[in-house]
Amino acid sequence: MTPDTLAALTQRLREFAAIREWQPFHSPKNLAMAVAGETGELVAEFQWLTEAESRAPGPERLLRIRDEAADVFIYLLRLADGLGFDLVEAANAKMDRNEVRYPAEQVKGSARRSDEY
Repeated sequence: MTPDTLAALTQRLREFAAIREWQPFHSPKNLAMAVAGETGELVAEFQWLTEAESRAPGPERLLRIRDEAADVFIYLLRLADGLGFDLVEAANAKMDRNEVRYPAEQVKGSARRSDEY
């Protein structure tokens, strides 16, 4: 079974954890820490690469990057589910705020932070 929607994947993750009786370990604190840990593993795949190498990783590295990105996504989705918010809705709300904080005509071509404008 390959869930093709976020809701289906969320349900699959719930069932996966429930069957293994992992719910006691999936507190928001632990899941946030797992996100940070997996993010570190993702970052490690890019450590010491040049810009060009980071844009075109070889097949083996790309597979590792894909797996680490999936781990980050899975834990983040579990965190959102555990706290009862929709991650897609949260991301869209954040993008709405970002559109106001970073007006295209003002920030185009710049990597400065919003408080630097």
